[in-house]
Amino acid sequence: MGVIARVMGSAMLRWVLAWLALPLSAAAAEGCSKLVVTGNPEYPPYLWRDPVDDNRLVGANADFMLLLGKEIGVPVEMRYVGNWARVQEVVRSGRADMIAGAFYTLPRLEYMDYFYPAFRETRSVIWVQASKPIKYRKWADLQGLQGVTVINNSFGEAFDRYAKEHLRVDTVSSLENALKVLQAGRVDYLLYEEDPGLAYAAKLEINDLRVVSPALSNENLHLTISHKSACNTGELRGRIARALHLLGKQGVMNKLIEANIQLWRRQAGK
Repeated sequence: MGVIARVMGSAMLRWVLAWLALPLSAAAAEGCSKLVVTGNPEYPPYLWRDPVDDNRLVGANADFMLLLGKEIGVPVEMRYVGNWARVQEVVRSGRADMIAGAFYTLPRLEYMDYFYPAFRETRSVIWVQASKPIKYRKWADLQGLQGVTVINNSFGEAFDRYAKEHLRVDTVSSLENALKVLQAGRVDYLLYEEDPGLAYAAKLEINDLRVVSPALSNENLHLTISHKSACNTGELRGRIARALHLLGKQGVMNKLIEANIQLWRRQAGK
């Protein structure tokens, strides 16, 4: 009888534990009724603030996320939450679920997971005044010069580490401010991605800047999800990864970028 009682007791314990877990699973599912997605709002043609609804983000990355949401069967809300530094803080705290476009860095792994494959490769470059060119072929050529970039921006793990140890790079709150600082001659160069830089320079009618070759770095843009998101489950991560593979094979991102370059120009009146 002692053995039978122990076996029955063990079975009852497993049943009780499974029963207690059911409400938690249901709550997790209910907590992921939609994905709140944000990103860098100064990032055309990838992302920018909707001029019609300033609480919303539009652009190629936003369109991509809406397609992905349909593929996985979870509604997506593209939400403006502030500048790039604010975006990262909001996702760290779990007040937004995902970032639609982030480079891989080790510090960011502390508060969010990355999805593979990446959905886009971008080119980061060095911007200078056309009248004040610099000789650049390798990172070491930037030593002794004064640079600027946007706060909390990354250009890949290797360059970020090199810049911290060897370069003088100030940070400002926005790409618009960074472009104006460079135009005023207060720094020697600006570090930023090529496509957004071109888009903002056109909008601000800044025509006396140019890109220096070679590129600073070529980095992949990833979707990420907060560790504190209720949607961060193995099952949903698997569905998102499968959707990324499918959309990547269809080549939809190239089409979305072309369409959103035209949209940005229309909205900027260019």
